[in-house]
Amino acid sequence: MLKIKKDDMVKVIAGKDKGKEGKVLSVDTDKKKIVVEGCNVITKHTKPNVANPQGGIVKKEAAMDISNVMLVVDGQTTKVGFKVEDGKKVRVAKKTGKVLA
Repeated sequence: MLKIKKDDMVKVIAGKDKGKEGKVLSVDTDKKKIVVEGCNVITKHTKPNVANPQGGIVKKEAAMDISNVMLVVDGQTTKVGFKVEDGKKVRVAKKTGKVLA
């Protein structure tokens, strides 16, 4: 089970976008890859097709390894732990002890 989910706020801690923060757009659990809004932007050359008759150059976010990001809770980066509350397993911020949604 991965500790970071879609719509979490994360901070990039390694790579060309080190220091940037953004929202998680998608998580690939099999490959352990993550797509973060505004980070790891690539330019992709697309051929004209039905959806995009013009074609051209498109900028989009590429996937990065999940180990290159850290969860941000209340403006601080933190590790994620798990705790059982009322018979349910919940994510907990290690620095603050706050239960995450």
